[in-house]
Amino acid sequence: MDRNIDQINVIPLVDVMLVLLVIVLTTATFISTGQIPVNLAKAKEVGDRKDVPIVVSVTGEGKLFVNDSPVADQGLSAALSTQPRESAVLVRADKVIVLEKFVALVDEIRSLGFQQVSLEVIRL
Repeated sequence: MDRNIDQINVIPLVDVMLVLLVIVLTTATFISTGQIPVNLAKAKEVGDRKDVPIVVSVTGEGKLFVNDSPVADQGLSAALSTQPRESAVLVRADKVIVLEKFVALVDEIRSLGFQQVSLEVIRL
């Protein structure tokens, strides 16, 4: 009954590696996407920015965030008051928000003294 084991069974090793690969791939997709669920609009031409802008996000429900921090409805001026006015502001607006709310948001940002306001979109 004594026999020498001269081979390694690699099937359990392959199974474990495939499970680890699935775990890594699923967590990588959660990390790469933003924390705030915003369904961006699409555009044919997209510009690339090299500097780090102030990110103002508006969700489909109308919730407002500045650099991933929630902001009250009328608290945008207080949230942006500590930022330098030369900074670029990037607005990430969900594509289902009302245009009037988006225009009011951009007007409020510009009235605070920020001149470089842009909209984030995804390429078609």
